[in-house]
Amino acid sequence: MPYIEGRVVHDADAHIMEPPTWLVDYADPDVRERLAPRDPDDGSGQMIDLDRVAAKHASDEYLAAEAEEIMVRKNFAATGSFLAQDRPRALDLIGVASQLVFNTFHNGRFAALEQGDPDLAYGAARAHNRGMVEFCSVDQRLLPTLYVPLADPARSAAMAHEAVDMGAAALLVPSACPKGHSPSHLALDPVWATAEEAGLPVVFHVGGGGDHFNGDYFRNGLPIPPDFHGGEENFRSVSYMAIPGPPMQTLATMIFDGVLDRFPRLRIGVIEMGAIWMPSWMRQMEAAFEAFVRHEERLQKLELRPSEYVVRQIRATPYPTEDVGWITEQIGPDVCLFSTDYPHVEGGRRPVERFEASLGDASAEVRQRFYCDNFVDLMGSALHARV
Repeated sequence: MPYIEGRVVHDADAHIMEPPTWLVDYADPDVRERLAPRDPDDGSGQMIDLDRVAAKHASDEYLAAEAEEIMVRKNFAATGSFLAQDRPRALDLIGVASQLVFNTFHNGRFAALEQGDPDLAYGAARAHNRGMVEFCSVDQRLLPTLYVPLADPARSAAMAHEAVDMGAAALLVPSACPKGHSPSHLALDPVWATAEEAGLPVVFHVGGGGDHFNGDYFRNGLPIPPDFHGGEENFRSVSYMAIPGPPMQTLATMIFDGVLDRFPRLRIGVIEMGAIWMPSWMRQMEAAFEAFVRHEERLQKLELRPSEYVVRQIRATPYPTEDVGWITEQIGPDVCLFSTDYPHVEGGRRPVERFEASLGDASAEVRQRFYCDNFVDLMGSALHARV
């Protein structure tokens, strides 16, 4: 019996757990020489022996409890987390019609490379994209996100085409501002055009905002609390508050500078960055519009109000601890997406139950949009071609 039954559900945020040499293994020779493998840990600083873990995944004891523990086992312990051949079984046991798949360990690294070493950034992105396509090739329900750096617009345009040709289901871009130019720069229009023409979304993901949090906030004379994993590498309550900053600024800039006007069929996904901030952010954009529209020609040229672009073209995944019912009441039913964050700890063991509790007495139509239809709208032809 799968975890989710009785409705068609698409999972807008899922991950692979990349082995330590994963990026190096898929890199071109000249890039490989410059890429160091990451430490062999599980994301919390705990060292891990993947050969031993793989053997455990094949054991009778592990398989016997697999269905019961599909949402309990996390990170490298989870079914199909790093063994691609097992991932279709995980989808069956979870009960989702598709998963949009992201890397686990590399978004922050890519964002840093774009700011300091764009040559290596594009080579690392190509290695990432090969690995994602190969992992997801085992099942058409797995939808790979392929990374497109934005540091060099000409190379970004070429890489967007390359990603589409490789079989991207979505183009993953940084939510941080590129070094030396705005994400709304006209020179990046070919990237958005490529996505729009291919019917693929552009997606942001947590970690792609670069170093947007000042670590001095933790220098408070108190012990640093552990994160979700019991380690020190991921978000805590204080740094959690900074997560929406990069997408809020980047998306507002793209809206005000007319990117969503020029590409009205482009869809943008904001993934694992929450959605509780969206109602106030949309109102803030409306206030900015009212304050500056008489003086800024770019605002006068917009065909829609800022919040109308959000409803038409932007979709986001609430965290399971957020009140998706309240968010929907504030901004309508067209924006929020269901996600599990599988196999990460942050996604929780019972995300459906948490979302259902916050949806409360919302209609069947609202639930249909949240669990299914908004994802179909986001993914466009990428979903229709596979599922």
